[in-house]
Amino acid sequence: MIELTPIGAIHNPFKERSQAPHQGRLSEEEITLVIFHPFAEALKDIESCSHLIVLYWGDRANREALQLRTLISEVPVGFFSSRSTNCPSPIAFYVADLIHREGDYLVVRRVDPLDDSPLLDLKLYAPALDFIPLGTTGNILNSPGKISNGRKPDA
Repeated sequence: MIELTPIGAIHNPFKERSQAPHQGRLSEEEITLVIFHPFAEALKDIESCSHLIVLYWGDRANREALQLRTLISEVPVGFFSSRSTNCPSPIAFYVADLIHREGDYLVVRRVDPLDDSPLLDLKLYAPALDFIPLGTTGNILNSPGKISNGRKPDA
């Protein structure tokens, strides 16, 4: 048994899955991360960061799925080969742009959680450690005409 303690909640206009962007990194929508009071001191100096790793719980995910079709796959792939939170442990990971801090609130961009999703953790994004320029995803993300290297497909 693993117990997770949320450090905050996420507030945004995405009330239902159909309203959320399919890939947060491509979204310009600004959302608010509300940090619960007991964890507010942990925000010290966070304003110096341009990006944060945001971990949240996909509490409305389909937790039965082991394979799924993605927007960029024509045949089902295993959920470990996807970025979906539709999996037995729906932990979502995003690198968010930190726009600004207002007390216990962080305004970020480039994530796609639903409103009131539990915020599990924040980590400093360190380009020297987290960016892997020669990393690959096999054929899953590099299919012709599909999203590749985080860029939108050619129109």
